[in-house]
Amino acid sequence: MFPIRDHNPSERTPYVTYALIALNVVIFASYWPLFNDEPVLGAFFQTWGMQPFEVSSGAKTHTLLTSMFLHGGLMHLAGNMLFLWIFGDNLEDQMGHVGFALFYLTAGIGADVGQLLADPSSQVPVVGASGAIAGVMGGYLLLFPRARVDIILIFVIFFKIFPVPAWVMLGVWFALQLFNGVVNLGGNGVGVAYWAHAGGFLIGLLLCLPLWLKRGGAAYWQATEGHPPHPEAKYKSTLPLVTRRK
Repeated sequence: MFPIRDHNPSERTPYVTYALIALNVVIFASYWPLFNDEPVLGAFFQTWGMQPFEVSSGAKTHTLLTSMFLHGGLMHLAGNMLFLWIFGDNLEDQMGHVGFALFYLTAGIGADVGQLLADPSSQVPVVGASGAIAGVMGGYLLLFPRARVDIILIFVIFFKIFPVPAWVMLGVWFALQLFNGVVNLGGNGVGVAYWAHAGGFLIGLLLCLPLWLKRGGAAYWQATEGHPPHPEAKYKSTLPLVTRRK
Protein backbone atom coordinates (compact mmCIF):
# COMPACT_ATOMS: atom_id res chain seq x y z
CA MET A 1 0.00 0.00 0.00
CA PHE A 2 1.52 3.31 -1.06
CA PRO A 3 0.34 6.78 -2.21
CA ILE A 4 0.34 7.78 -5.86
CA ARG A 5 -1.12 11.31 -5.72
CA ASP A 6 -3.15 13.71 -3.60
CA HIS A 7 -6.19 15.84 -4.44
CA ASN A 8 -4.47 19.02 -3.30
CA PRO A 9 -3.27 21.10 -6.26
CA SER A 10 -0.68 23.78 -5.54
CA GLU A 11 -1.36 27.35 -6.59
CA ARG A 12 2.21 28.25 -7.54
CA THR A 13 4.94 26.41 -9.43
CA PRO A 14 6.95 24.36 -6.88
CA TYR A 15 10.40 25.25 -8.19
CA VAL A 16 12.23 24.07 -5.06
CA THR A 17 10.46 20.70 -5.09
CA TYR A 18 11.37 20.24 -8.75
CA ALA A 19 14.97 21.31 -8.04
CA LEU A 20 15.31 18.87 -5.12
CA ILE A 21 14.02 16.00 -7.23
CA ALA A 22 16.37 16.90 -10.08
CA LEU A 23 19.33 17.28 -7.71
CA ASN A 24 18.73 13.89 -6.11
CA VAL A 25 18.42 12.21 -9.51
CA VAL A 26 21.56 13.87 -10.91
CA ILE A 27 23.63 13.00 -7.83
CA PHE A 28 22.41 9.41 -7.94
CA ALA A 29 23.29 9.16 -11.65
CA SER A 30 26.78 10.49 -10.91
CA TYR A 31 27.69 7.49 -8.73
CA TRP A 32 25.45 4.90 -10.41
CA PRO A 33 28.51 3.15 -11.99
CA LEU A 34 29.83 2.43 -8.47
CA PHE A 35 27.03 -0.11 -7.95
CA ASN A 36 29.09 -2.47 -10.10
CA ASP A 37 31.92 -2.35 -7.55
CA GLU A 38 30.59 -3.02 -4.04
CA PRO A 39 33.81 -2.19 -2.09
CA VAL A 40 34.15 1.15 -3.87
CA LEU A 41 30.46 1.91 -3.34
CA GLY A 42 30.81 1.07 0.35
CA ALA A 43 33.77 3.42 0.67
CA PHE A 44 31.79 6.15 -1.10
CA PHE A 45 28.90 5.81 1.37
CA GLN A 46 31.31 5.76 4.31
CA THR A 47 32.78 9.04 3.07
CA TRP A 48 29.57 10.91 2.35
CA GLY A 49 26.92 9.02 4.36
CA MET A 50 26.19 9.87 7.98
CA GLN A 51 27.89 7.37 10.30
CA PRO A 52 26.52 7.96 13.82
CA PHE A 53 29.67 6.87 15.65
CA GLU A 54 31.75 9.43 13.74
CA VAL A 55 29.34 12.34 13.99
CA SER A 56 28.71 11.68 17.70
CA SER A 57 32.45 12.10 18.26
CA GLY A 58 32.45 15.43 16.42
CA ALA A 59 33.89 14.20 13.11
CA LYS A 60 32.41 14.56 9.61
CA THR A 61 29.46 16.64 10.70
CA HIS A 62 29.04 17.74 7.07
CA THR A 63 27.58 14.30 6.35
CA LEU A 64 24.41 15.39 8.17
CA LEU A 65 23.78 17.37 4.98
CA THR A 66 25.41 15.27 2.27
CA SER A 67 23.74 12.04 3.37
CA MET A 68 20.26 13.32 2.51
CA PHE A 69 21.18 13.54 -1.19
CA LEU A 70 22.41 9.94 -1.48
CA HIS A 71 20.37 6.78 -2.07
CA GLY A 72 21.12 3.09 -1.74
CA GLY A 73 19.43 1.99 -4.96
CA LEU A 74 17.05 2.89 -7.74
CA MET A 75 13.89 1.88 -5.84
CA HIS A 76 15.08 3.82 -2.77
CA LEU A 77 15.43 6.92 -4.93
CA ALA A 78 12.14 6.39 -6.79
CA GLY A 79 10.12 5.89 -3.61
CA ASN A 80 11.52 8.99 -1.95
CA MET A 81 11.02 11.17 -5.00
CA LEU A 82 7.42 9.95 -5.35
CA PHE A 83 6.63 11.05 -1.77
CA LEU A 84 8.40 14.38 -2.32
CA TRP A 85 6.45 14.90 -5.55
CA ILE A 86 3.11 14.22 -3.84
CA PHE A 87 3.54 16.23 -0.65
CA GLY A 88 6.31 18.77 -1.31
CA ASP A 89 4.49 21.13 -3.66
CA ASN A 90 1.74 21.93 -1.15
CA LEU A 91 4.14 22.85 1.64
CA GLU A 92 6.18 24.96 -0.77
CA ASP A 93 2.92 26.63 -1.79
CA GLN A 94 2.25 27.58 1.83
CA MET A 95 5.81 28.41 2.93
CA GLY A 96 7.21 30.04 -0.17
CA HIS A 97 10.27 28.86 -2.06
CA VAL A 98 12.99 29.99 0.35
CA GLY A 99 11.02 29.02 3.44
CA PHE A 100 10.37 25.53 2.08
CA ALA A 101 14.03 25.03 1.13
CA LEU A 102 15.14 25.92 4.66
CA PHE A 103 12.39 23.75 6.14
CA TYR A 104 13.46 20.75 4.03
CA LEU A 105 17.14 21.00 4.91
CA THR A 106 16.43 21.55 8.61
CA ALA A 107 14.09 18.55 8.74
CA GLY A 108 16.68 16.38 6.96
CA ILE A 109 19.48 17.33 9.34
CA GLY A 110 17.17 16.87 12.32
CA ALA A 111 16.17 13.43 11.07
CA ASP A 112 19.81 12.36 10.93
CA VAL A 113 20.28 13.63 14.48
CA GLY A 114 17.29 11.54 15.53
CA GLN A 115 18.91 8.41 14.10
CA LEU A 116 22.21 9.34 15.73
CA LEU A 117 20.60 9.71 19.15
CA ALA A 118 18.81 6.38 18.77
CA ASP A 119 21.99 4.46 17.89
CA PRO A 120 25.10 6.65 18.45
CA SER A 121 27.57 3.77 18.18
CA SER A 122 26.40 2.55 14.78
CA GLN A 123 29.01 2.39 12.03
CA VAL A 124 26.43 1.83 9.28
CA PRO A 125 26.22 4.88 6.96
CA VAL A 126 22.79 6.49 6.87
CA VAL A 127 21.81 7.72 3.40
CA GLY A 128 18.62 8.95 1.80
CA ALA A 129 16.18 11.84 1.60
CA SER A 130 13.61 9.92 3.65
CA GLY A 131 14.13 11.94 6.84
CA ALA A 132 13.69 15.29 5.11
CA ILE A 133 10.66 14.00 3.22
CA ALA A 134 9.23 12.63 6.47
CA GLY A 135 9.44 16.22 7.73
CA VAL A 136 7.43 17.32 4.70
CA MET A 137 4.84 14.67 5.53
CA GLY A 138 4.63 15.85 9.14
CA GLY A 139 4.03 19.43 8.03
CA TYR A 140 1.46 18.28 5.47
CA LEU A 141 -0.44 16.37 8.15
CA LEU A 142 -0.66 19.47 10.33
CA LEU A 143 -1.93 21.75 7.56
CA PHE A 144 -4.11 19.36 5.55
CA PRO A 145 -5.17 16.45 7.78
CA ARG A 146 -8.24 15.65 5.68
CA ALA A 147 -6.81 16.24 2.21
CA ARG A 148 -7.57 13.20 0.09
CA VAL A 149 -4.64 11.00 -0.88
CA ASP A 150 -5.03 8.24 -3.45
CA ILE A 151 -3.29 5.05 -2.41
CA ILE A 152 -2.86 1.90 -4.43
CA LEU A 153 -3.45 -1.36 -2.62
CA ILE A 154 -1.68 -4.36 -4.15
CA PHE A 155 -2.46 -7.83 -2.86
CA VAL A 156 -1.04 -10.65 -5.02
CA ILE A 157 -2.93 -10.12 -8.33
CA PHE A 158 -5.58 -7.76 -6.96
CA PHE A 159 -4.97 -4.03 -7.08
CA LYS A 160 -7.16 -0.99 -6.58
CA ILE A 161 -6.80 2.77 -6.17
CA PHE A 162 -8.93 4.49 -3.55
CA PRO A 163 -8.76 7.81 -1.67
CA VAL A 164 -8.16 8.11 2.08
CA PRO A 165 -7.78 11.18 4.32
CA ALA A 166 -4.17 12.31 4.71
CA TRP A 167 -4.31 11.72 8.47
CA VAL A 168 -5.02 8.02 7.89
CA MET A 169 -2.24 7.43 5.39
CA LEU A 170 0.34 9.59 7.18
CA GLY A 171 -0.70 8.44 10.65
CA VAL A 172 -0.35 4.78 9.72
CA TRP A 173 3.02 5.47 8.10
CA PHE A 174 4.31 7.27 11.22
CA ALA A 175 3.02 4.53 13.53
CA LEU A 176 4.86 1.93 11.46
CA GLN A 177 8.11 3.90 11.75
CA LEU A 178 7.76 4.06 15.53
CA PHE A 179 6.85 0.39 15.80
CA ASN A 180 9.73 -0.78 13.62
CA GLY A 181 12.12 1.62 15.34
CA VAL A 182 11.29 0.12 18.75
CA VAL A 183 11.39 -3.47 17.47
CA ASN A 184 14.77 -2.90 15.82
CA LEU A 185 16.23 -0.67 18.53
CA GLY A 186 20.00 -0.97 18.52
CA GLY A 187 20.22 -1.93 14.86
CA ASN A 188 19.71 -5.70 14.77
CA GLY A 189 21.00 -5.69 11.22
CA VAL A 190 18.01 -3.77 9.85
CA GLY A 191 18.75 -1.67 6.78
CA VAL A 192 16.16 1.08 7.36
CA ALA A 193 16.72 4.20 9.49
CA TYR A 194 13.31 4.15 11.18
CA TRP A 195 14.27 6.71 13.82
CA ALA A 196 15.36 9.14 11.11
CA HIS A 197 11.90 8.77 9.58
CA ALA A 198 10.06 9.20 12.87
CA GLY A 199 12.34 12.05 13.99
CA GLY A 200 12.02 13.86 10.67
CA PHE A 201 8.23 13.55 10.80
CA LEU A 202 8.03 15.08 14.29
CA ILE A 203 10.52 17.83 13.44
CA GLY A 204 8.56 18.72 10.32
CA LEU A 205 5.35 18.92 12.33
CA LEU A 206 6.99 21.17 14.93
CA LEU A 207 8.62 23.39 12.31
CA CYS A 208 5.23 23.85 10.67
CA LEU A 209 3.52 24.87 13.92
CA PRO A 210 4.26 28.62 13.52
CA LEU A 211 2.70 28.59 10.05
CA TRP A 212 -0.33 26.67 11.32
CA LEU A 213 -0.76 29.15 14.19
CA LYS A 214 -0.38 32.05 11.77
CA ARG A 215 -3.23 30.57 9.72
CA GLY A 216 -5.36 30.51 12.87
CA GLY A 217 -4.47 27.19 14.48
CA ALA A 218 -7.57 25.24 15.46
CA ALA A 219 -9.73 27.96 13.88
CA TYR A 220 -8.00 27.22 10.55
CA TRP A 221 -8.99 23.58 10.89
CA GLN A 222 -12.56 24.57 11.72
CA ALA A 223 -12.76 26.91 8.75
CA THR A 224 -11.38 24.37 6.29
CA GLU A 225 -12.54 21.20 8.10
CA GLY A 226 -9.00 19.94 7.61
CA HIS A 227 -9.26 20.13 3.82
CA PRO A 228 -7.08 22.29 1.57
CA PRO A 229 -8.30 25.93 1.46
CA HIS A 230 -9.03 25.64 -2.28
CA PRO A 231 -11.01 23.25 -4.51
CA GLU A 232 -9.62 19.71 -4.57
CA ALA A 233 -8.53 18.03 -7.78
CA LYS A 234 -10.83 15.39 -9.23
CA TYR A 235 -9.53 12.09 -10.56
CA LYS A 236 -10.98 8.83 -11.67
CA SER A 237 -9.61 6.73 -8.83
CA THR A 238 -9.97 3.37 -10.56
CA LEU A 239 -7.73 1.23 -12.69
CA PRO A 240 -8.87 -0.60 -15.82
CA LEU A 241 -9.93 -4.18 -15.27
CA VAL A 242 -7.17 -6.65 -16.04
CA THR A 243 -8.32 -10.00 -17.32
CA ARG A 244 -6.36 -13.19 -17.76
CA ARG A 245 -6.12 -14.74 -21.19
CA LYS A 246 -7.13 -18.37 -21.45
